[in-house]
Amino acid sequence: MTGIKLSRLSDTVGAEVVDVDRDRLLTDPDLPGEVMTALDEVGVLVFPKLDLDPEAQAAFCRRIGPLETQLTKSHSVEGVTRITLDRSKTAMADYLMGNFGWHIDGCTPHGDEYPPMVTMLTAQIVAEGANTEFASTYAAYDNLADDEKQTFVGYRVLHSFESAVLPFLDDPQPEQIARLRAQPTKVHPLVWEHESGRRSLVIGTHAKEIVGLPADQGAALLSELLERATQPDRIYRHEWATGDTVLWDNRGLVHRVARYDTSEPREMFRTTVLGQEPIQLGSVGPGSQASAS
Repeated sequence: MTGIKLSRLSDTVGAEVVDVDRDRLLTDPDLPGEVMTALDEVGVLVFPKLDLDPEAQAAFCRRIGPLETQLTKSHSVEGVTRITLDRSKTAMADYLMGNFGWHIDGCTPHGDEYPPMVTMLTAQIVAEGANTEFASTYAAYDNLADDEKQTFVGYRVLHSFESAVLPFLDDPQPEQIARLRAQPTKVHPLVWEHESGRRSLVIGTHAKEIVGLPADQGAALLSELLERATQPDRIYRHEWATGDTVLWDNRGLVHRVARYDTSEPREMFRTTVLGQEPIQLGSVGPGSQASAS
């Protein structure tokens, strides 16, 4: 049990926090630990109409761990990124189109950075239909058949930023394609054994192919696994209201934004807590050595 009161939002993932306001978020010394315990249980925490300003959002996340600051040049508060498709507000608009596909943040880093541990979003401007959906990759692993677990534990997957973004660009121009193809790729185990001992699947639109399998066969399997993980009864869909804050465990979830009319303004403030563990598999079988990304 956690020290915060939760109201479950679906059978598999998501809960609303019903007893935390802005003041408690910033002053309760036990809250960061209680939040992390809750995230381990439910994956996604919703704080309705918390109305956090960027400084408060960054301050709370900093209490959980160090913040990602290298990609946060679209806002003056360190650790806060402006998530919008408005090109006058961010240079990342093309890349952010990839948010329309199911993904785990940080699977194709430029260096050896680990995927973010936690992501927090606060809604500033809400567009009709632009809901954010979440599905558990822990549950995706747990729901595999025993023979699938045995087989998939040995698979390694090539992840590509281009694969995550290009399908969502309307009429991509050669220079856009070139920028995407210049982004790094990364190979990860399909099965991630976490320091907690839990296992999850590393899947998403960025998962391009399985190393050692024919490209079409690997892509088809990865697509099937993603489809199984994101069946309607396995997702939580958050319908945003201005001022809502949502926090999730990036290590054990895929998420996406539902397609909406992108001529409508939409703006979120995002803060991410740096990851503390690599995507790795503790053991493939008796006598095997750890395989890290």
